[in-house]
Amino acid sequence: MLLSTEANLWPEGYDKITLETVDSTMAEAARLAPSLRGPTWIIARTQTAAKGRQGRPWKNPEGNFAATLLMRPEGTAADAALRSFFAANALYETLSLYTDRTRLAVKWPNDVLMNGGKIAGILLESAGQGTGVAWLSIGIGVNLVATPDVADAMFPPISLASAGGPAPDPEEFLEALAVNFATEEAIYAKLGFAPIRESWLAKAARLGEVITARTPREEVTGVFETIDAQGTLILKTPKGLRPIPAADVYF
Repeated sequence: MLLSTEANLWPEGYDKITLETVDSTMAEAARLAPSLRGPTWIIARTQTAAKGRQGRPWKNPEGNFAATLLMRPEGTAADAALRSFFAANALYETLSLYTDRTRLAVKWPNDVLMNGGKIAGILLESAGQGTGVAWLSIGIGVNLVATPDVADAMFPPISLASAGGPAPDPEEFLEALAVNFATEEAIYAKLGFAPIRESWLAKAARLGEVITARTPREEVTGVFETIDAQGTLILKTPKGLRPIPAADVYF
């Protein structure tokens, strides 16, 4: 059911679709991708089959935020993947409107923490041939009013409301997030990834501290040194600097 495509505050050049219920905004983005005309945010009040990274279920109680940005970025698949950092920076700035920014941190590769708990997650999916990208979807979930019950989570979920902060309506949150994301895109178009990388590192959880990166093959423990120009995690280990292109991070 389509509710509205109007907004009081909205970045130029971006469309918006608001749904009452959908299986997942990521699935809806994949269905709409063949007819994509321009970057489009898809927001749903409820999702019935939302998923996170590696197909894990994503719990989305009513009142929490669930949206996907569908776009057709220029450049390679590696360039498109950098947008997880755009989204993290935009989420951090948006959440800081509702809570003290010193309580927030970004966690590589695609989470936002508040008081050490997970308040938001980011998921990227794309399609294309060779090194190009036909379309990219950036799924974002934020715990605004409810804290999902997730057993044995390394980073227990937390919500704005549970931490005593004001919980905005998801539509209001999207307006601010869309503006902040468009700002990241504008920075990238003019100056490249370097300033986005620097901004992300300034917000990064456990930078300069020992963390563990877990891949399907191994665990690598070392000092979180930096991320490189491709967004790869760089750990300082007893055997030297170790690049980690993809992993789950624990600390």
